[in-house]
Amino acid sequence: MLIDSHCHLQYKGVVEDQQGVLQRARDAGVQGFLNISTKQSEWDDVIATAEREPDVWASVGIHPHEADAHADLGADALREATKHPRVIAIGETGLDYYYDKSDRTVQQALFRMHIGIARETGLPIIIHTRDAEDDTASILTEEMEQGAFPALIHCFTASADFGKKVLDLGLTISLSGIVTFKNAKELQEIAAQIPQDRLLVETDSPFLAPVPHRGRPCEPAFVRNTAEFVAALRGESLETLAGNTTRNFHALFTKAAA
Repeated sequence: MLIDSHCHLQYKGVVEDQQGVLQRARDAGVQGFLNISTKQSEWDDVIATAEREPDVWASVGIHPHEADAHADLGADALREATKHPRVIAIGETGLDYYYDKSDRTVQQALFRMHIGIARETGLPIIIHTRDAEDDTASILTEEMEQGAFPALIHCFTASADFGKKVLDLGLTISLSGIVTFKNAKELQEIAAQIPQDRLLVETDSPFLAPVPHRGRPCEPAFVRNTAEFVAALRGESLETLAGNTTRNFHALFTKAAA
C-alpha cells in the first residue's frame, strides 16, 4: 500500500472528478493522500476535503510563487491554521529562483517564518526549491542551528551535493514522476542511493505525470508507476518500497499516525 505524499486535489485536472480520482488511486493501492495548499485562499478547501475523506490529510502554507501576495501574512494566521486536527504539515513553502514570481527577500522571509512555526508545532515543513540550492541549504543550516525541526524536500530534482546536505541535516526526500523521465539520469542515480528510511514518493498531481502517462493530467493513482520505477532502480520489490515509504510517511507526519 502506497501514500501519495504530495498532491493538489483542488487543482484543475483533478478537482473536476475528485471522487473518481481518489477512487482510482485507492483501486491502485494508494491508501493515503497529503493534499497540499500553496496560498491562504486554498486552506479552507484543502481542509474541507480532508474532513470529508478519512484517508486525505491537509497542509497549510504559502508557495514561494505566492510570497509577494502574502508578505504580510504573519505567523499567527499560519499558527492558528495548524491547529486543525486534519492539518498534518506546513507548506509547501521554500524558494523558487527559476521563475522569480516573487521577490527573493520576501520568499526567504516567509520560508523562515514557516520554519519557525514548524519548530514550534513539531509539524513537518514541506519545501519547494528550484534553482535556489545554495540559499535553501544556507537557510536550513542556519535555522537548524537555532533548533531542530522536521522537514521534507518535495519533488526532489536538485544535485547530489544538495541531497547530501539535506540528508545530513536530517531531512527526508520525496521523489515525483520526474524520476521516470528519460533525461533524468542524474536524478535516477541519486534515487538509487537515498537511505531507505528517508524516502517518500509523490505525484504533485495534477503536474508531472510519470511515464507512461506523460501528456495527461497527473493523478494520485500514478504514484504507483513512480514507486515501481524507483523500486527497480533500487533493486527492491514494489512491496518493499511501498512498505518503507509508508512507514517513513507516518514517522515524519506523526499527526497522521495519531
